[in-house]
Amino acid sequence: MTELTAAAGAIENRHLEYVPESERHGKVWRQGPFWFLGNFQPFTVALAFLGPLLGLNGLWTSIAGVGGILFGTLFMAAHAAQGPQLGLPQMIQSRAQFGYRGVILPVIATTFTFVAFNVVDVVIIKQGLLHIFGWNATSVAIVISVAAALLAIYGHDWIHRVFITIFWLSLPFWVIVTVGIFRGHAGGHGPLTGGFNAAAFFAMFAVAASYNITYAPYVSDYSRYLAKNSSRAGIITAVFVGAAGSPMWLIPVGAWMATRLGVSDSLSGIYSAGNHSLAHVGTILTLVAVLALVATMGINAYSGMLSVVTILDSLRPVASGSRVRVLTIIGLTIVWFVLSIALSNSTTALNNSLIVMLYLLAPWTSVNLIDFYAVRHGRFAITEFFNPAGIYGRWGSKGITSYLVGILVEIPFMYIPGVYESPGAKALQGVDVSWVLGLFVGGGLYFLLTRGLNRDAERVAIERSERELANPS
Repeated sequence: MTELTAAAGAIENRHLEYVPESERHGKVWRQGPFWFLGNFQPFTVALAFLGPLLGLNGLWTSIAGVGGILFGTLFMAAHAAQGPQLGLPQMIQSRAQFGYRGVILPVIATTFTFVAFNVVDVVIIKQGLLHIFGWNATSVAIVISVAAALLAIYGHDWIHRVFITIFWLSLPFWVIVTVGIFRGHAGGHGPLTGGFNAAAFFAMFAVAASYNITYAPYVSDYSRYLAKNSSRAGIITAVFVGAAGSPMWLIPVGAWMATRLGVSDSLSGIYSAGNHSLAHVGTILTLVAVLALVATMGINAYSGMLSVVTILDSLRPVASGSRVRVLTIIGLTIVWFVLSIALSNSTTALNNSLIVMLYLLAPWTSVNLIDFYAVRHGRFAITEFFNPAGIYGRWGSKGITSYLVGILVEIPFMYIPGVYESPGAKALQGVDVSWVLGLFVGGGLYFLLTRGLNRDAERVAIERSERELANPS
């Protein structure tokens, strides 16, 4: 670890560049609680509100949500091994598939994802704290946006420290609330409502799957400081268990809150159920849950910064150092703050933004994973990612074509409730299969297009890259 990174209170000095072995640190097992906390917050509870809104009961909402989480986490966790292997942020790696400048195409989609998440997070927090405590929504939005930005500015190590701390802080309070629900002490004695319908079930499944698939562009950002020889199976398992574990817990809790408490925002549900379970627990957990969500906003800001810098670097090389990081994070903060002030309906915004993110990211994640595991088997010329005239080219036609075709095949089957229903979705009675098509068509086409790829030149470049990284000038 460098003195700058190790120093207490220091701001991380890296952004896109390779992390050398001498600076690698951290433990694989910590990825588990890190990603557990990433989903152990009010956004996950609110995720379950979609099922009852569309007519599902609590049981079917939970089944669809948990099933979607397990499916989406398979793809998310598979990206985790790329961080230690390559020592790079997630999206810069996509230059191997899309080219030095072509990577801008999927990175625009990921930037939208990071900003959209923070917009919805701010809406969830400001609405909840207004309803519960009467706190001024604009003031809340300012405070939490600044706090998230500061966490992102301090960077990778501070994000990990804060996440682990909040994980242990929040865990006992969620246990109390959950026990209260099971023992019937958490309130919520309203009549059971809803039933089952296929369109609502698959909509809930898709939104839950998208929840962790949309984390895919983040994963290597927070594993790239691990040692290169870290166990691939170990890190994938840690991320999978962590990222799937907390939604599998909180989605049923959210389904119960929506159907039995009848709440329309997750913080109000947490407050009510907690205080019914044990005096003052709801108040404490509401505030701790806000801290968890603000910390998650920090990783959105951090990864959003990496995406924006990737775009800028693809147009003109960006110098290393903290200055560009800080300025980019400040710019992103202004954008999500302004958008969140204009937005008022968190449930609708949450559901629709997740669906759009899924449409954009499903083809990317499959292309990226097929390339890493089936085409190049984790072997890349890392220094060539930063060479516009290098072996990966400026425009990766195979990756771009596969990604665009993956999105195109989605269009006739897209379904955004209350916004757009395609002819295909109507024919399937509202069942949205578009993202599944994008996922498998995008990745499958990329695999076919790269079957004849001549890797001789790349092998030479890989050997040269490894020498350069081992002996930096």
